[in-house]
Amino acid sequence: MFCEKAMELVRELHRADEGRLPAFNEDGLRQVLEEMKALYEQNQSDVNEAKSSGRGDLIPTIKFRHCSLLRNQRCIVAYLYDRLLRIRALRWEYGSVLPSALRFHMSAEEMDWFNRYKKSLATYMRSLGGDEGLDITQDMKPPKSLYIEVRCLKDYGEFEVEDGTSVLLKKNSQHFLPRWKCEQLIRQGILEHVLS
Repeated sequence: MFCEKAMELVRELHRADEGRLPAFNEDGLRQVLEEMKALYEQNQSDVNEAKSSGRGDLIPTIKFRHCSLLRNQRCIVAYLYDRLLRIRALRWEYGSVLPSALRFHMSAEEMDWFNRYKKSLATYMRSLGGDEGLDITQDMKPPKSLYIEVRCLKDYGEFEVEDGTSVLLKKNSQHFLPRWKCEQLIRQGILEHVLS
């Protein structure tokens, strides 16, 4: 059936939870591109035959195949664009280092795009806020307090706070730290916010 494989790519992303990145479906994409190539070649031969022998009865078939080509193209672009939006959101959620489980689901081209986006965002953040720059990925929601209580989920080691003091982050230890300093570690799963 025409465009079924392309629609399946879009359905696959639609079924995935928001914020979750399913594995890149290279086989599905290849099958859609092969279908598009076959449709294009069939259209070329029918167009040549219609021109040479004047067969007007081939025109509806040619138009139908052309519409199928356009639909396949729209589905592929929608699939790739939605994946890029999800990858961009992952940068804001996890920071500049993605967990290996997420990197495993990305194609080489998507990893390249992620790295270029990461560098572009870092350049922009350095251009803001004077000498040190401004990390706009922090405090995605306005904080209710500047300090929060956190529990360490993994051994992390020394962690330096803005006033120069060092805190040893060991598994199951609890600390009262500045929110902006530990928000990234919370996203990475090293710390957990303890709610009173």
